[in-house]
Amino acid sequence: MIHVLIIDEVPLICSVLASILKEEPDFQVVGCATTLDEARLYLEKCDLVLVSTTMPDEAALELIRSLARVDSSVKVVAIGLADSEEIILPYVEAGIAGYVLRDDSVEELLQKIRAIHNGGAPVSSQIAAALMQRVAELKELCADLPNEAETLEALTPREREVLDLLQQNLSNQAIAERLVIEVGTVKNHVHNVLKKLNLTSRRDVTRI
Repeated sequence: MIHVLIIDEVPLICSVLASILKEEPDFQVVGCATTLDEARLYLEKCDLVLVSTTMPDEAALELIRSLARVDSSVKVVAIGLADSEEIILPYVEAGIAGYVLRDDSVEELLQKIRAIHNGGAPVSSQIAAALMQRVAELKELCADLPNEAETLEALTPREREVLDLLQQNLSNQAIAERLVIEVGTVKNHVHNVLKKLNLTSRRDVTRI
């Protein structure tokens, strides 16, 4: 039995997907959610999460990254993607276990979910080639990076606290409230963390 959680900002779409899956004997829909907070209520009950990619801006990508941090054991499947490596690769890097294209049929949707649940990764040859190229690029990039443990040792205890909160995608204001310090002080710590870790933006800290 595949226990599925559906996340879509439109409740009607959640209901439609749930109705499709409930017709299959090997699927059980544990819940529908429109936000990460709602999704947390169901994560312990599911094996696989379907995340709609129709959310505005990069909301779906941020949601997928957050799900990976909350529970890395749950497989996340992005649904509604265009068949383009420029679009798909960022979702792979965010932590998805697989994806369903916007032009896929219901039968293809079901087949892909089953394959992903069983450890497969159904992708086109074009995407497979792009992934291999990306792995090679990352390997070359990592070879030039300093030892991570030695780099983190350069941070002060407070800077490590700030780094941990940055990795949770908290704003400067939220970090200031959490640590009970001024926002200006947080900005200084963030600047120092990025400089010591040789990072160009706060978004890069989520990859550490």
